[in-house]
Amino acid sequence: MSAQQSQRIEPEESPAFGQWLREERQATGRSLSDLARTLQVTKGYLSRLERGKAKPSKGIIESIARALKIDPGPLRVLAGDLPDDVRQILHHHPEDAPALLRETFGDYASPATARTSDNTAQRTPQKKQPRERPQKEPYELIQADCFDWLEHRAPDSIHAVVTDPPYGLKEYTSKEKQKLRRGRGGIWRIPPTLDGYTRSPLPRFTVLTQEERKSLQQFFAQWAVRIQRVLVPGGHVFIATNPLLSHLVYAALDEAGFEKRGEIIRLVQTLRGGDRPKNAHKEFANVTVMPRSCWEPWGLFRKPCQGRVQDNLREWQTGGLRRVSEEQPFGDVIKSAPTRGVEREIAPHPSLKPQAFMRQIVRASLPLGEGTVLDPFMGGGATVAAACAVGYRSIGIEIDQEYYKLAVRAVPQLARLDPDNGKIPPHLSRGQVDRQPALFSSSV
Repeated sequence: MSAQQSQRIEPEESPAFGQWLREERQATGRSLSDLARTLQVTKGYLSRLERGKAKPSKGIIESIARALKIDPGPLRVLAGDLPDDVRQILHHHPEDAPALLRETFGDYASPATARTSDNTAQRTPQKKQPRERPQKEPYELIQADCFDWLEHRAPDSIHAVVTDPPYGLKEYTSKEKQKLRRGRGGIWRIPPTLDGYTRSPLPRFTVLTQEERKSLQQFFAQWAVRIQRVLVPGGHVFIATNPLLSHLVYAALDEAGFEKRGEIIRLVQTLRGGDRPKNAHKEFANVTVMPRSCWEPWGLFRKPCQGRVQDNLREWQTGGLRRVSEEQPFGDVIKSAPTRGVEREIAPHPSLKPQAFMRQIVRASLPLGEGTVLDPFMGGGATVAAACAVGYRSIGIEIDQEYYKLAVRAVPQLARLDPDNGKIPPHLSRGQVDRQPALFSSSV
């Protein structure tokens, strides 16, 4: 083998190229199958390229550049194929290699879109720019009506939904929110102080009329159709409900074409229910109108997969739930404490869920740890913060201006919070995030 040939030996894997290819494909709304057909390669080979398990040939690079209408030069650099003149310079000036490489990768930046004289899309290299796309924020917070946002979102672009919606609807109307903020009640029951402890407001869903319940079902029927469109095949929906209204929410999701995959039961002791008859508690001292609530149901639904689960995982990175570990699957009963006081101080939203619980279900929502989690009813930002803590990309939508501003302030702090002791450490321990305690363990 000649010296020139020996310099051409290159690694068999190309993770930077694969990451770029996946992001570019998803940004253009193409599925793995679509791009594979365009390139005339197998879907399996394209999947290996995107996972960095295969190195693209020069022919494939040219084909990808033609398909995406970009200059192939930057792609060659991402694939590790440096130009000959750069190789010679590095050989003769090894001490200057780092600076030279930075300059070279700047010359072969991720191309910027430009327009040619005939107005066709073309991309040209930018000098002294990072070769890969600028690193995006791990989350995006948007003040908007989620219905409007969902209508304009690209189809098959969200990988999971984790949300705690206003499933009574009436409690989050402007009129009722004003009463809540003034401490005047309305649908929000302002519980009396108990042993010096001021209890959190609770919405009284038993006051909903039959017409309001019908409106609730119609609301979720329209919402479910919109969510179904933006979710990729195999994407899961985790939706918080309560035992009084869950059947209405579940029916709407079922009619929209979702598959019910079970329920996640959050075991939590609350002060909801268990009351004696109003204004007759002494007369009927041994009567409870409703059972004391000790659990919270989260509906689990999935958009149907394309083919087998394994096929869906390869193409869309969805279809299942992420295991806690190789030995322990994700379980559907999670023991939880009420939201800590420190979390409520950071994000004083009436429906804030604790990070210790949210991080477990958010982590489970992306089976391969890849994709984007959406919370269309963001509130105080608990879902987005949990996604940050486990290293996922996420989007939060909130229609209320005050709650949106609250989430902007709260998400970074909640994301850094140690759920075990309520403190914000310099760095979050991922080991704490990943575990799901066994329900019947004596340590729980």
